[in-house]
Amino acid sequence: MSTVAAPGTIMGVAMSSSAPFSPSTLVADYVSQLSEYEALRSAAVAHMARLLQEAGLNIHHVTARLKKPASLADKLRRKVGRYHTLGDVTDLVGVRVITYFESDVAAVSRLVEGCCEVDWDHSIDKSKMHDPDRFGYMGVHYVVRPSASQPEFAALLDAHPGLSDLRFEIQIRSILQHAWAEIEHDLGYKNREAVPREVRRRFYRLAGLLEMADEEFMALARMSRDYAATLPERVQEEPESVFIDVQSVSYLLGQPPVRPLDLEVAEALGVTLLVDWPDPERPVRLTSLLDYVGVHSVGQLQKELARFAPDIVRFAAALLPQLREAWTPAGGARPGTSLVHYALLRACVNPSLEAREVIKMLDLMGTQSERQLVRTVRETYREVISAGTEEREG
Repeated sequence: MSTVAAPGTIMGVAMSSSAPFSPSTLVADYVSQLSEYEALRSAAVAHMARLLQEAGLNIHHVTARLKKPASLADKLRRKVGRYHTLGDVTDLVGVRVITYFESDVAAVSRLVEGCCEVDWDHSIDKSKMHDPDRFGYMGVHYVVRPSASQPEFAALLDAHPGLSDLRFEIQIRSILQHAWAEIEHDLGYKNREAVPREVRRRFYRLAGLLEMADEEFMALARMSRDYAATLPERVQEEPESVFIDVQSVSYLLGQPPVRPLDLEVAEALGVTLLVDWPDPERPVRLTSLLDYVGVHSVGQLQKELARFAPDIVRFAAALLPQLREAWTPAGGARPGTSLVHYALLRACVNPSLEAREVIKMLDLMGTQSERQLVRTVRETYREVISAGTEEREG
């Protein structure tokens, strides 16, 4: 059961600067109140995760940590007289946001500034501190206070009113800035003066390389977004110039001729087409599959599907009922099922291709062995082609 803090205290720690606590007293008080700080840590990371999700920001990860008592003791010894209460120590609880790109650091920073109560006197934007020949990483450190207006902190502050006077730190770095900081910390080099002159030049070179890498990754991300944005127009106007890749396949899964052909297959089976199937690896596997059977452009794929559409539907309708354990757990036909059966058809008709390779790429293994699956595919192909030939001759 939580105790109520006395007036003029933070969780029972006196605020009076006229009677400063000794370092050992502060550490002991911190240890005795770790459960409250752990609760603050959990609320802080949940708060940050929610803000990022609501803003639609795709970041690498969010973590949080508590300062270790030994680390606090060392800090108090090194900075004698600077800290009189636990409330003066702003990094007992720390949240770290690691972004993929340096540009996302600014986006997360704007989010923090707009949604948190920032203590600007103790917050630092290290990208604005360094000279052009800077040494070290460029991250942003905010010191913020928990607010009862935020759902993650409301119940916590109601149970522990003294926590509203405490602050915690939010660090925002790109993944390469984080790599620099971690290696730099491991080597023990906290500033330029700490580095021996003979290795300083290498540090400068490495800092420049990491900054260039960050910029190149951002450029790649922009190119990828631009490529995806122009796909509809290019597929419409110049399909032969659009290569088969993960992005073009992802787009094609919702467009003719793939979507209508998928729907035909699903109708022939009497099942639903799972248009919102949550499998980000599906386009990757389908791209590899099309490359294996020799389809390298959208225009080529469109022509092949138009040519073999009736055979694809008949083949799928005959094959899938024999392989129910491989697809029925999904609850329906998955997007791209027409591409799968087109590839199997190609593998059956082309001596240089192997049906077993298609099966491996798609992870179709169920209760049947690989050899049994290949036999089932080839036998079904012969039956379908034979029936199709008889229909055309008749």
